Amino acid sequence: TTVTLDAVDLQWAIILQIFMLIWYSPVEHLTVRNLTFRGPLEKLTEYAFQPLLSSVEQLISLDGSMKALTLEHVRNKVYYFNQEILYRQFSEMNIANLTIADAYMPHMLCPNKTSSFQCLNFSHNALTDELFQNCGTLVDLKLLILQKNKFESLRKVSFMTSHMKSLTYLDMSNNLLRHDGAGVQCRWAESLAELDLSSNQLVDAVFECLPANVQKLSLRNNQISNVPSGVAELKSLEELNLASNRLADLPGCGGFTSLQFLNVEMNSILTPSADFFQSCPRVRELQAGHNPFQCSCELQAFIRLERRSGGKLFGWPAAYVCEYPEGLRGTELKDFHLSPLACNTTLLLVTALLLT
Repeated sequence: TTVTLDAVDLQWAIILQIFMLIWYSPVEHLTVRNLTFRGPLEKLTEYAFQPLLSSVEQLISLDGSMKALTLEHVRNKVYYFNQEILYRQFSEMNIANLTIADAYMPHMLCPNKTSSFQCLNFSHNALTDELFQNCGTLVDLKLLILQKNKFESLRKVSFMTSHMKSLTYLDMSNNLLRHDGAGVQCRWAESLAELDLSSNQLVDAVFECLPANVQKLSLRNNQISNVPSGVAELKSLEELNLASNRLADLPGCGGFTSLQFLNVEMNSILTPSADFFQSCPRVRELQAGHNPFQCSCELQAFIRLERRSGGKLFGWPAAYVCEYPEGLRGTELKDFHLSPLACNTTLLLVTALLLT
């Protein structure tokens, strides 16, 4: 039921014959890695290419055993044909899972009729914001993976999903996504529960363009310096990853009333707010390590917070180390102590006055 081919370097006509042979077999999962397809020595024109695909076009419309097709590391050495002919063959396939990864693919067509796709993985290609715009035939699609492409507009990505009524997971990491806000409306699939926007070019305005029902959200490795209060009402959000951004403090939970897990590692937090768990009562785990902590009187309250939290600080104590002042650099926060006299200005003044 499973076949894997590796290092395939053949003419297109032969590759298609192999596909046809497997399609009529009991094979359910076909994986082809390191695939290079080439034409004959003479120019392979569109007119010569079309007959090779006509039989496949009939084939893919039939119900067969095939459930999943994976093509990885694909190189095309056929240059003299309209590539949309090829895209159409893939977009109309009657299978549940299709993966075309690392293929330099610049585009993919919207299926002409209601598609059976449940999972599409087009990672590491050259796809842009025009993908699946106004496409209403992917109503059964649940998982869509588009990481490592060339998407730029978060708004267009949201509109792409708006017709995908069953979509629950979307991976848009490692793209070029931006969102400038300014009242621009976004429209996401209402079913979208998990969204990965890590490693893009997003700033604070991203919170104006997020799916209302999202439960797991990753904004890791962007350029976010603040979580605006009163902008995003994500009442279903349970997990939020803001690691490797530019935050100067822990965000509040005003718009995230269901938040349980928060990751703010590797930001620019010098002195975290000590009232975090009061403003975020449902949070069960806070990852705030690997920040440049300023070991001063203000940090004492956060250290006491850890003792009262009952182990809610992930990575304590190894990931929580003083960065400033230089004399305390490398000291774990659990070993940092200042006397009450040094941190209480009133007590210090009274003591000085009494001594005087």
